[in-house]
Amino acid sequence: MPDNLSKPHILITNDDGIHAAGLRALVEAMKPIAQITVVAPSHERSASAQSLTLRQPIYCDQIAENEYSVEGTPADAVILAFHTLLKEKPDLVLSGINRGGNMGENVYYSGTVGAAMEGAINRVPAIAVSVSYKSKELDYTPAANFARTLVPLILAEGLPPGILLNVNVPESWNGEVRFTRQSSKITRNVLQPGADPRGRRYYWLHEQKRIEDIEPDTDIAAIRDGAISITPLQLDHTHAPSLNHLSHWTKLLESVPQR
Repeated sequence: MPDNLSKPHILITNDDGIHAAGLRALVEAMKPIAQITVVAPSHERSASAQSLTLRQPIYCDQIAENEYSVEGTPADAVILAFHTLLKEKPDLVLSGINRGGNMGENVYYSGTVGAAMEGAINRVPAIAVSVSYKSKELDYTPAANFARTLVPLILAEGLPPGILLNVNVPESWNGEVRFTRQSSKITRNVLQPGADPRGRRYYWLHEQKRIEDIEPDTDIAAIRDGAISITPLQLDHTHAPSLNHLSHWTKLLESVPQR
């Protein structure tokens, strides 16, 4: 067995907090194949996307060997790892395992995906791993074992610059793996109103699933059918056809008076 110095170095993070069961399952799965550094939020920061902490300090505490708890967002954690805690960039950023799927429009809100995006921004291959579930008791082992199989493939073959993999694992996996595209919006937001004891109004935000019109080649369809979904996501959101389609606006916009 090679020592840690000859193993690839993986940065593990998440948005459920450094003590979350999903992260711990991922750490155990990666130990045989990699040198690991854990840098993750001190508590749950779900739905934080790629947000940064700008108006207060970011506290960071070492809680074990090669493990750091960050009082900030998942993106904060990756930034601290890259620019302060690690002597050199890791070979891979692994974010998860998230409790709950990150598909469709949830990709834009997910802190799990946001942490992986921060890795890709820094030109390091990155994976976000999530488990879609219905029951209260969740077994992360299948997703962690799948990640252990996927990681060596990425380390050997790499990923294109600016691309990360968004992996979603169904609670009951049938053994099938699909490469999918991100689905369009398949839920609708529901706001449940209420009032606190002082009469101040508030709203609980949650989702109501909408299962019709699921396109067959998408992440949601794969999970529905019991397959693992792997969706390559890109950092560059530019819609190239519109660059030409809208270019005729240039002269009109340049004619606007500057004063």
